[in-house]
Amino acid sequence: MPNPDLTLSQVEAIARRAHCGQTDKAGRPYAEHLAAVAEGVRIRGGSEEQVAAAWLHDAVEDGVLSRQWLDEAPLSPWVKEMVLAVTKRDGEDLFGYTGRILATPGALLIKESDLAHNADPDRLAVLEPAVRTRLTEKYAQVRALLGLDDAVGPPERRDQANPATG
Repeated sequence: MPNPDLTLSQVEAIARRAHCGQTDKAGRPYAEHLAAVAEGVRIRGGSEEQVAAAWLHDAVEDGVLSRQWLDEAPLSPWVKEMVLAVTKRDGEDLFGYTGRILATPGALLIKESDLAHNADPDRLAVLEPAVRTRLTEKYAQVRALLGLDDAVGPPERRDQANPATG
């Protein structure tokens, strides 16, 4: 029986189309951030499902794709769980947010890649000093809560195994 899930290239196209016209804080096309996060997941050894979730990691949070779209999309339950794990919710505190990421297999790798790109000194350098300082502190706090401040990090926290298969 053929796999009914969207292919990785289809997920990328959907994410690019959904975020079309959106820019990041530095005024760059938002798709550049999505591509960097997806590539970061890939080079860190992430699975195709984690890469797919990386492409979609901001779609629901930014409102460019609805929660209903995600619920109905032909994606594996694991991809959907990872996307929802890294989606900040209105009024949610940082401890709840980071706790959900840590509790969802595979989501930490996506957030780690997201934080790495967001905190890239070249990206931050073009921002106003006050914004750069605020974001640098915010990203450091999230990294600390996720246990990403150590050099290697506990491997069980970066669990990349698909919970559906093993």
